[in-house]
Amino acid sequence: MEGEKEMTVREAGRRGGMTTKERYGDEHYRRIGRKGGAAVSEVKGKAFYEAIGRKGGSTVKARHGLEFYAEIGRKGGESLLESRGPEFYAEIGRRGGEARKLAAQRAREAAKTE
Repeated sequence: MEGEKEMTVREAGRRGGMTTKERYGDEHYRRIGRKGGAAVSEVKGKAFYEAIGRKGGSTVKARHGLEFYAEIGRKGGESLLESRGPEFYAEIGRRGGEARKLAAQRAREAAKTE
């Protein structure tokens, strides 16, 4: 054992994680992540996720600026166009218009009953 140095907790965790990944695969981590997320959601509720989402968004905005969001939105749109084609955008535009019309109609009806 002479000449061997002790393993840190971090290194032991990394090695254990790699061994688990080799044994069970990536899907294992996705599965346990979903279970953990569902359990936290049940205990803490939707507001918890909204709060951490806002906090994370604020951090990204402070670090990268608003231009970052414009850039990733543009890249995502280009990727969707490439993978799904222009028909996809025509369909979601049509659905969005229908949803907007329906919302306006409901708002008018609600105003009449007040």
